[in-house]
Amino acid sequence: MALTIGVAVGLTAAYFRGRLESLLMRIVALQLSMPAILLALVMVAVLGQGVGQIIAALVVAQYAYFARTTHGAATVERSKDYIEAARSTPLPTSRVLFRHLLPNGMPPLIVVATVQVASAIALEATLSFLGVGLPLTEPSLGSLISNGFKYIHTDRYRLSIYPGIFLMITVVAINLVGDQVRTVLDPRHAP
Repeated sequence: MALTIGVAVGLTAAYFRGRLESLLMRIVALQLSMPAILLALVMVAVLGQGVGQIIAALVVAQYAYFARTTHGAATVERSKDYIEAARSTPLPTSRVLFRHLLPNGMPPLIVVATVQVASAIALEATLSFLGVGLPLTEPSLGSLISNGFKYIHTDRYRLSIYPGIFLMITVVAINLVGDQVRTVLDPRHAP
């Protein structure tokens, strides 16, 4: 959801330019100036606990990364001749955006998407560790780490260590898969 909203905001700002671009990118810049964890904590405080509320908080905390990356890539591509040629034809704006502009800006977006998936997992685990994330009835690595944390100085320290190691492995694995997907999909890295 954050990817979809961020791509829409970034493409809209880069394609239409002017006041709309200035307004949208100032909102994005303002959001990026705040730490994602702080924004997520505020959103959870406003919305309350629950799976839907955590998803909404993560979307609000992360869409700006996608918007900034999409805007940067689309701004570079927008000034190229093939986009100007497509704009001069009677093609609908949506076709120019999604058939010409977006596909050529995908490689950096793929990298940001995988980093943000890993970041979302870590952010949710942090919120749950702090006790403001998912309810205790929902499974979460952050809740498992938090529950085992009180045993950290006993012989049952593994209750907290193993979920932490699994969280670390998950985040690293997602980042490695993202690098490989980018390499496969990016035509500039073709053998």
